[in-house]
Amino acid sequence: MDPQPAGRFRALFILSICIVLSMTTWFSATAVIPKLQTVWNLTPTLSAWLTIGVQLGFVIGAIGSSIISLSDIVSSKKLMIYGSIGAAAANLGLLLAESAYLAIFFRLMTGAFLALVYPPSLKLISTWFRRGRGLALGALVGSITLGAAAPHFINAIGGLGWELVVLSTTLATLSGAFIIGLFVHEGPFPYPRAPFHLGRIGHVFKNRGVLLASVGYFGHMWELYAMWAWFLTFSRMAFIELNIDNPSAASFFTFAAIGIGALGCIVGGILGDRWGRTSTTSLMMCISGSCALLAGFVYDGPLWMLIALGLIWGFTVIADSAQFSTIVTELADPMYVGTALTVQLGIGFMLTAVTIWLLPLAAANLNSWQWVFLILIPGPLIGTCVMLFLRRMPEAIKIANGNR
Repeated sequence: MDPQPAGRFRALFILSICIVLSMTTWFSATAVIPKLQTVWNLTPTLSAWLTIGVQLGFVIGAIGSSIISLSDIVSSKKLMIYGSIGAAAANLGLLLAESAYLAIFFRLMTGAFLALVYPPSLKLISTWFRRGRGLALGALVGSITLGAAAPHFINAIGGLGWELVVLSTTLATLSGAFIIGLFVHEGPFPYPRAPFHLGRIGHVFKNRGVLLASVGYFGHMWELYAMWAWFLTFSRMAFIELNIDNPSAASFFTFAAIGIGALGCIVGGILGDRWGRTSTTSLMMCISGSCALLAGFVYDGPLWMLIALGLIWGFTVIADSAQFSTIVTELADPMYVGTALTVQLGIGFMLTAVTIWLLPLAAANLNSWQWVFLILIPGPLIGTCVMLFLRRMPEAIKIANGNR
C-alpha cells in the first residue's frame, strides 16, 4: 500500500481556494442577467447565449487543447495560471462591451480560458492522492460549485451594480492565479510527461472503462449546468406564483441550492472511496433525476417543499461529478490522463449548451417555467444505467481499489 504523502491535505486546501476564486467568472454574467436585460435590451435568446457562450468556449478550449494533448505536455500549474489570467481578462471585457453580441464573445473567451483551469486541477490534485482520490477530486469540484454559486450571493446582497459583480469576480480570478503561482505544485505521484501526438485524442475512448465512465458523465452533465443556469429564473417565477415580492429572495435561494452542492461533493467523494464510485454515481443521479421530475409539482408551493426540493437537488446534482473524473484517472493510460479528462469534460460541456438552450425555448412555448426541467430527466436516467453496467465489467476492479 502506497504511503500517504505529508502535506497532501494542505495542497488540497490551497488548490480548492484557488479554484473557488478562479471559477467565479463562470456564472458572473448569468447571475446578473435580469439587470443586463435592461442594459442591453436582451431577448430570451440572447440571455441564453450569455450562459451558453461560456459552455461553448469551454468546449472549444477543451477539445482544442486535447487535440495536441496540451494538458499532458505542459505542466498543470502553468496551464492553470495562464487560464486564470486569461479568464479574468475576458471577464473584465464585459465592462467594455457595448452590446450583447460583444459580451457573448467575451463569454466564449472566458470559457476557453477556464478549460485550462478545471481539467488540469483534477490532474494536479491526483498527483497527491492515490488513496482517497475520490474525496480529493470531490473537494475540488465542491470548490468549483462554490465558485459558481458566489456571483448569486454577490448579486443577492442588493444595491450592487452589475459592474461590481463583474469586477469582483475578475479580481477573485486574478487572486486565484497569484496563489497558484506562489503555493501550488505537483505531488509525489506525478504522471509521466507525454510526447506530442496529434492523433492521441482518437484513442481515448478505445479504453472501454473510460468510455463508459464518460457516457455516465455525459448523462450527468445533460442535467447539471441547465439546472444551475436556469434555477434562478425558475425560482423567481415560482416566488411570483407564491406572492413573494423580494427581489433578493430568489438569488439567495439559488445561492443556497447551488452552494450546498459543495457539501454534496464531499459526501460523494467519501461514498465513492468507501462504498463505490459506480454505486454512488447511480444513487445521486436517481435522486437528482427525481428532483427534476418533481420540480414542477412544487413550483406553486408550499414554500417549504419548494425549498427542500431545491436543496436536495442542489446537493445531489453535483455530488457525483468528481467520481466520473476519478474513474478516468484510475482507468486511463497514465501518460494521457490529462487528455482523457479534458476530452471527457469537453464533450460533457458541449451537451450542457444543448439543455441550456432548450429550457428557455420550452418555457417560451409553454408560457411557464413550471415543467421545463422534465427535459433533463433522460440524462441521469441514461447515466445511471451506464454506471450500473460498468459496475459489472472486469475493468471495475481497478476502481477505488475494488470499491466499485
